[in-house]
This record gives sequence, structure tokens and C-alpha cells, in this order.
Amino acid sequence: MNKDIKNILVSEEELDGICERLGEQISRDYEGKRLLLLCILKGSVVFMGDLMKKMTIPVEIDFMRVSSYGNSTKSHGAVNIILDLHRTDLEDTNILIVEDIIDSGKTLSYLSGYLMNKGAKSVKIVTLLDKPERRDPQITLTPDYVGKVIPDEFVVGYGLDYAENYRALPYIGVLKPSVYGGK
Repeated sequence: MNKDIKNILVSEEELDGICERLGEQISRDYEGKRLLLLCILKGSVVFMGDLMKKMTIPVEIDFMRVSSYGNSTKSHGAVNIILDLHRTDLEDTNILIVEDIIDSGKTLSYLSGYLMNKGAKSVKIVTLLDKPERRDPQITLTPDYVGKVIPDEFVVGYGLDYAENYRALPYIGVLKPSVYGGK
């Protein structure tokens, strides 16, 4: 285990099981439908890669990069689209936003409306991790597929980072507060 990790919250084996379960469920729900997996960069790329391997239906993929954090560990609320999806032909397209973790829900709430306004047939959300206790009370967002509900801890690994570090950890661990100046 990495020296900066307090404890492992989700093991490699559990991550594989989560991807298997979600992949099967999504494949059933979207059988015979046009599905676009929309990876939210950078944190979701590992999750989406593993999730796709567990799916049994054809999918298209695209990427967006958005930020509401800047260089902070807390969202400042304003959503900035840094990289928009490449396609414009969203009619008859069911979009499944692939997210690594949901905190306040502000970014995904904004993105869902943004994609519907661009003409998507439907927009749903799959998240690897969900922190419902961090949800902004004014946000009514509920993810459609959840890998695991976790406590309000600062987590890294499996694509999630702190200052661009720890993404390559094969598990999800709780970062020691001394590393990021937390309590």
C-alpha cells in the first residue's frame, strides 16, 4: 500500500466486481439501443475502460473534460467545459455519462441539461463512487447506476487523483489528511 494512503476503501477485486455488475445491468438496459458512453476526463478513464470490457452491447465513446474544482479540493460551483464532446449528431443517441465520483452533483446536473439541450435522446449517469452526504441540497440529481456509496473521505486511485498523483493505484484508498492539508 502507498505510504500516503490511510486505508484501502475499495479493493482491486471489488472494483472488478463493480464493473462486472454495472456492465451487465447497462447491457440489459440498453440492448438494441444506440448508446454513447461519455467519459468525463481525466478521472473516469480507468473506470470507463474496465466498464466497457464488461459490457456485451456495442457502444460508441466520446470524452469531455469539465471542471468545477480548479486546483482546489472543493468545488467552487461554476462549471467550466475545458473539452467538449466531438460529435454534434446526438439525435437518437442515448448518452450515459461515465463519472468517477459524485460529490455535490453540480457538475453532473449542469452536464445533463447541457447534453439534452444539444439534442440527446436521453442522458443518464453511471458513477463508480457516490457521496450522497456531500450532495448540494438544491441539486436533485440521482445517478442511474452506482458502483458504491462511500463516506465523506478524500479518496484517490483507479483514476482519481490529488494534484495529478495517485491515479495509477489499482485500488481506491483514503488519502491521509496530512498529504492534502485536511483534518
